[in-house]
Order: sequence, then structure tokens, then C-alpha cells
Amino acid sequence: MSAALAPPEAVQPPRDAAAFQALTGASDAQMADLERFRVLLEEGNAVMNLVGPSTLPEFWNRHAWDSAQLLRLAPGAKVWADLGAGAGFPGLVLAILLKGAPGARVHLVESMAKRCRFLATVAEALDLPVEIHNRRAEELALSVDIVAARACAPMVRLLGYARPFLTRGAVGLFLKGQDVAAELKDAAGAWKFDYTLHPSLSDPRGRVVELKGLTRVR
Repeated sequence: MSAALAPPEAVQPPRDAAAFQALTGASDAQMADLERFRVLLEEGNAVMNLVGPSTLPEFWNRHAWDSAQLLRLAPGAKVWADLGAGAGFPGLVLAILLKGAPGARVHLVESMAKRCRFLATVAEALDLPVEIHNRRAEELALSVDIVAARACAPMVRLLGYARPFLTRGAVGLFLKGQDVAAELKDAAGAWKFDYTLHPSLSDPRGRVVELKGLTRVR
């Protein structure tokens, strides 16, 4: 069941670090961590496929703000899981913005070892509150407040990965593109769930799927 789509806020996507800081209220220390992450991403992307090279100049909107917007939907959440963490979006951005908050923890779940090594490099360099799991998501038994994912898999498969988290009480926040309606329709053939669509604040074509109550269709 879908709630009505609310109109987006009048938010101008950030084009640079200063605009990102003004929009999010990030501290100077958090901005320094994000800038260091940006540099490490550029260095890592030169030797492995982490993100599309053309997206690097758009870091502050395409990657940082796209990830950070999830905190607006779950401001009280402290323990997160990022499935298919890849280059660290949204997980590393969330960890930077939650750093120092009591009880904050971000579980980065990634099946590719070389990407886990990149995540570990960033986490160690920035002393982030993360735990990296070089495993398949469906093999984990973790209790978290929010399970998130971006560019991980089509919804019908993503829900299979997220099922262990959702059945333990987590709420799903999944960043999706313009094909979200077709993905949800396809997923409804295999799963029952309640969801709300939120406009993406980083891309007018995108949506954030807030999802809970997952069961298999029998």
C-alpha cells in the first residue's frame, strides 16, 4: 500500500561543499571528514570501479547529499545497515554525520573484498563508527534501526537481501531512480509490504522508498 506522494521541499541541491554545509548544518569537523572521503574516493576510483568517473565532480549533490537526505527521514535512528555498500554511499556519509553521537553504528555490508578494503581504508582514516561485513546481506542476523541501500539491486531482489533486517524490526530506506514504480510492481509479485514514496532531494527523478512489514507472497 502506498501513501500519497508529498510535494518536495523547496531545496536547491548543493553544488559545492559550502552549499552542502549550509543545507545540512554539518560541522567543520564533519566537512573535513567528507572532504577527506572525497579525495580518497577519487584516488580509489583511479584503480577500481567504485563510482562512475563522470559523477566525481558532482560529489556534493550526487553522492554526499543523496546519502545525507536519509537522515531527514529517520532523525532518531542510530544503528544503520547499508546493503551493497560499494563506495560507501549512503553508509560512509551517514557514519561521518553520526560520528560522535552516542550509540551510533553503521554496518557496511559488501560481498566484494576489494571494495571492503576501500571501505576499511576510509573508516580507519576518519575513525568512523562502522563495522564492515564482507558477506552477503541475507547471511547476516543484525538488529538495526534502518536498513538502507543505493544502486544495490532491483527491488524484488533487494527485498530478499533486506528480509533478515526487516523481519527483526528495521525500517527500509532505499534510494531509487525513475523506474521505481515498475520495480515496486514487480516486487509485489513476490512480496507483501507497506511503503511510502518520498521525493529525492538530490534528483527530481528519484524517490526514496520507506518500507516495512515485509512477508513473502504464498
